[in-house]
Amino acid sequence: MIKNRVLLSVMLILIIGITGCGNNKKSDEVSNTASVNKIDAEIAMEMMASGDSYVLVDVRTQAEFDEGHIEGALLLPNDQIETLAIEQLTDKDAVILVYCRSGNRSAIASQLLIDLGYTNIYDFGGITDWQGEIVK
Repeated sequence: MIKNRVLLSVMLILIIGITGCGNNKKSDEVSNTASVNKIDAEIAMEMMASGDSYVLVDVRTQAEFDEGHIEGALLLPNDQIETLAIEQLTDKDAVILVYCRSGNRSAIASQLLIDLGYTNIYDFGGITDWQGEIVK
């Protein structure tokens, strides 16, 4: 009798565990599974030269930007990116290339953009690795 109760209890726990662990999301729900694409400056340069559409984002400070930046870059300082992105990056599916000085802030900003729902983020690190021209 005790064996039967134990066996019944184990079976009940297994059934509850199996049915309780299912995916409870509705089929029309979509989750953001985008992730930051980490690339180097050379790949970024190739992407920019390809003729395909992109947005270039510099996440340094205004002073750093004024000292020199990549031509065509949009300044969205890292400490303001959440607010400015909503205003200036209206296409959440656009290819967005992100850089800073050394790569630390671009990594943080890139993840923030993903968290805001942007889907095509490419972090190419710092301008210190950039071999192309700099606008001063």
